[in-house]
Amino acid sequence: MAIYLDCNATTPVEPSVASVVMRFLEKDFGNAASPIHDHGVFALAAVEHARGQIAEVVKARRDEVIFTSGATESNNLALLGLAEAGTKSGRRHLIATAIEHKAVLEPLEEMARLGFEVQILPVQADGRIDPQRLSDALRPDTLLVSTMHVNNETGVFQPLTEVADILSNRETWWHVDAAQGFGKELEQLRNPRIDLISISGHKIYGPKGVGALIARKHDRQFPPLRPLMFGGGQEQGLRPGTLPVPLIAGLGEAAKLAVRNNAERIEKCRMFRHKILPPFLALGAAQNGTEEYTLPHVLNVSLPGINSEQAIKALKRVIAVSSTSACTSHTRTPSHVLGAMGLSSEKVEQSIRLSWCHMTPEVDWSEVEHILRALRG
Repeated sequence: MAIYLDCNATTPVEPSVASVVMRFLEKDFGNAASPIHDHGVFALAAVEHARGQIAEVVKARRDEVIFTSGATESNNLALLGLAEAGTKSGRRHLIATAIEHKAVLEPLEEMARLGFEVQILPVQADGRIDPQRLSDALRPDTLLVSTMHVNNETGVFQPLTEVADILSNRETWWHVDAAQGFGKELEQLRNPRIDLISISGHKIYGPKGVGALIARKHDRQFPPLRPLMFGGGQEQGLRPGTLPVPLIAGLGEAAKLAVRNNAERIEKCRMFRHKILPPFLALGAAQNGTEEYTLPHVLNVSLPGINSEQAIKALKRVIAVSSTSACTSHTRTPSHVLGAMGLSSEKVEQSIRLSWCHMTPEVDWSEVEHILRALRG
C-alpha cells in the first residue's frame, strides 16, 4: 500500500489513543450525564480529565473547553453563536482572511445573509496576513476577527502574536481556527487574548467525530455565545446531547501526548523534510508558502509541466498525496488559498500537498522523482 502523506486531511491514530477509545467503548461505557452510579461517575471523571488535558495545550481553564463534533461545528458555534450579541449591540462588522477554511467562510456567508458586513483581508505572497492591514480594517463596530492558526493547504502559520498586540486594547472578539496547528505549534495559542479556539481530534492523532471550542472567560464571563442546537443543556448550555465519552477520552489522550512529545515529533518531521526537499527541488518545484513560516510536516509545491491530478494518480502506488483541502477536493475547484497568495491558475493546477507526521515510514524518493520525470516525457 502507498505510504500515507496526507496528514493535513486526517492523521493516523496513536496506539495509546486507540486503546483508550476501545476501553470506553467496551468496558467503561457509562453516560457522563448519569453520575448516579459508578458507571456514570467514572464516565464523568473521564470527560473532566480529558477537558483538563485539552485545556493544558493552550493554557486555558478546564471549564473553558466545550466539546463538539469537530472544528467545523466549533467554527459555526464561534461565529454564528455571536450573531445575537452583534445584533443587540449594533456591532455588525466582521473580519476574516482570504485563506480561511470553508468551515469559516461559509458561516460568515450566513452571517452576511443575516445582515452583517463581512470584510475579507488579502494575504501576502508568503501566505500570511499583513497585521497592519488588519489594524487598518478595525472599526468601532467590529464584532469579531477570525484568523487561522495554520493553513491547511500550505502549512504556513499566521502572525497571531502580532494580531494579539493589535487587539490588546479592543473589545473585538477574536476567534482562531486552530484545526491544523493545535498541539503542533504550541506557543501562539497560549496567548490569553485569543477568545475562541476551534480544534479537531482527528488532526492530532485522535479519533474522528470529536473536537472542541475553547472559549476563554473574561471577568469570569464566557464570550456571549448562543447555542445553535437545543435540548439538554450540556456543555455550559452551548452544545446539547449525550457526550461521546470514548471519543472525548481519546481526544484527551491525544492532547496529552501532543504536549509531552512535541519536541520529539517536530524533530522527526524536520528529519523527514530534509529528505523530501531535494528530489522536488531537483524537479524545479516552487514551494508555495515561505519556508520560514511553514511547519515542518507540510510541503506544498507547484511542479512545472506536471498537472497535479496526473501526478497524484501516477504516484498513488508509492505515496498518497493531495492537491487541496480534503473537504473540497471532491468539487475539483481551484484552491482559493493559493489563488489568494497570487499564484497563477497554471501554478495552482500544478500544485500538490504533502503532509506527514512522526509515524510516517521512509519513502523511496528516487522512485517518486523517477515517476514525476516520466510524466514530463
